[in-house]
Amino acid sequence: MEPVALVTGGSSGIGAATARALLGQGWRVAVTGRDADRLASFADSTEAKGQLLTIRGDTSDEGDVAAAVRQVTESCGRLDMVIANAGFSLPGTLEEHEPEAMRAMVLTNVLGPALLVREALPHLRESKGRIVIVGSVAGVRNTPGNLYSVTKWAAHALAENVRLLATKDGVRVTVVAPGVVDTPFWDERGGSPESAPVLTAEQVAETILFAVNQPEGVAVNHLVVRPTGQVN
Repeated sequence: MEPVALVTGGSSGIGAATARALLGQGWRVAVTGRDADRLASFADSTEAKGQLLTIRGDTSDEGDVAAAVRQVTESCGRLDMVIANAGFSLPGTLEEHEPEAMRAMVLTNVLGPALLVREALPHLRESKGRIVIVGSVAGVRNTPGNLYSVTKWAAHALAENVRLLATKDGVRVTVVAPGVVDTPFWDERGGSPESAPVLTAEQVAETILFAVNQPEGVAVNHLVVRPTGQVN
């Protein structure tokens, strides 16, 4: 039986690239997103032929997360991996952020992965599966007033916290922390920095697959990947 993965924020960017890569390796893949049109467009762009499941929902909503995990396990009969990819950033510094926008970012970037782990862990213990949290270089390097960076430090801490909880049960936990990636993530920040070196979403997806394709008994826990030339 094919292994089954659930990817949050999977309709574009790193999530979509990772879903495509997993489909190419024979996985059954479910992707979640808040925008039904984006999900449909992504599904139309693949040649999944029944291997792809799209689920509309908000990763920071406990009901939506529980429903997504339930739908995957009921449809596919198992769950072997979750990839907590959904997240966003705000332009400027916390001095300029609206409190409601700050709250939304914290809930999506921190609570979202925690909810996903909470719902998925019973299934992943059964399959001795994997958890991947897409972090950021901003989770290992601070910049002044960057609340997004705070959320990624928290996401990295969550991964280590969960590793300590679940590694005894054979569940492998990985953080992949990319530098600047050329994805729609930067649309909310006015575009990626001009002339800055960037990674592609596909390169980050290949890094994720490197980690999860390690043989049984090997757990890659933390990978930082920057484009050559990125200093911070």
